[in-house]
Amino acid sequence: MRAGATGATRVTGVTRVTRVTGAIRGMALASVVVLGGALGGCTGSAAGVGGRSPVPPPPALAYRLFVTNESSDIVSRVVFDPVHGARVEGEIPVGFMSADTDAPHGVAVDPAGEYLYVTIAHGTPDGWLWKLRADDGSVVARTTLGRFPASVGTSPDGRFVFVVNFNLHGDMVPSDLSVIFAPDLREVARITSCLMPHGSRTSVSGSRHYHVCMHSDQLVELSLATFAISNRFSLAPEHEMRLEPDDTGPLHEGHDPGQVCSPTWVVPAEGVGADRFVYVACNASNEVVEVDVLSWAVTRRFGTGARPYNLDISPDGRLIVVTLKGGAAVNVIDLESAQLLAELPTTREITHGVVISPDGRYAFVTNESIGGLPGTLDVFDLAALERVSSVELRLQPGGVDLWRVDPIGEGPLPEGPPAGRFP
Repeated sequence: MRAGATGATRVTGVTRVTRVTGAIRGMALASVVVLGGALGGCTGSAAGVGGRSPVPPPPALAYRLFVTNESSDIVSRVVFDPVHGARVEGEIPVGFMSADTDAPHGVAVDPAGEYLYVTIAHGTPDGWLWKLRADDGSVVARTTLGRFPASVGTSPDGRFVFVVNFNLHGDMVPSDLSVIFAPDLREVARITSCLMPHGSRTSVSGSRHYHVCMHSDQLVELSLATFAISNRFSLAPEHEMRLEPDDTGPLHEGHDPGQVCSPTWVVPAEGVGADRFVYVACNASNEVVEVDVLSWAVTRRFGTGARPYNLDISPDGRLIVVTLKGGAAVNVIDLESAQLLAELPTTREITHGVVISPDGRYAFVTNESIGGLPGTLDVFDLAALERVSSVELRLQPGGVDLWRVDPIGEGPLPEGPPAGRFP
């Protein structure tokens, strides 16, 4: 079934504005008392046109996250609150190869907040998935997967973990998706996917899983009822169409290799678009593509800065934040108005991962950096459209996921020890 590019709306050259118009829905939890003062020390705001809408005061909350540092074999636990800023609470060492980095790549916290899952990309030849307790970083279980396990995600009920085996160092052949039963870390299925799969996200309903294929220009949908591929969609420009479930690519013989999407991430819609739309970062064509997975057609295209890499969407489905791996920045796009609200600079180059807080207020962004310069985690206020904090981590931070949100002064290690290992 053909879904030609002529049916999509291209959103390029849109006006940038300095503030989100109106309050973002779900900005703060009802039970939380908000701070009365304004944020201080903001570093890097959006430049644009128009007036400044009032910015709601920041919630009196502390946000805790886990970040993988791929070239340091360290998982950092970071806390941010609007009073003290971002800081490292502790570090979890992972890996066991003495002659090489084990390379923790992706991280996902289970919906209950009890465990975190970390993909260990390097291996001899296969990598690993580690399951750790979130509170103290202790190892619960480990299992081997395929070559270069990369992106990781969980089902909404926490029963299954999904890992794409990126096969970065193997032959250019179709790689696979691992489905792991979370309680005992048993791999229950391994499904042949495509060339260099990446991204791992489940729909809001928990019925379908999505990932993309960097070298096959595909969006792949997995049915969680059968653990079988239910749909594939070509993302190659001028060749957008639904494909057969067993079509692993390469897709279009003879099409210009310079005119490709090279998708690196996918995120399903939230809010009113949930279970209908997914959004894909096309790293090569500098755009985010909206795909209707009911009709299997491209419905909108959003122009971005250089090399969009990862995406996350706000819980109300209104905002999408795009990391620009080639631009040392993030784009904030309003999906309702189709406006590019801001392009905000990051503190280091090679901007990588992003996760938005459950209240929709903040976006947490990792920056790998270059060479021996440590990377950073930046915090962006999505109401003010400003970077409000940053913390230096280890070498090559990439994967990031939010663990828990507590009132300021509560939760584990409320003051935070110096950057040291957990007991």
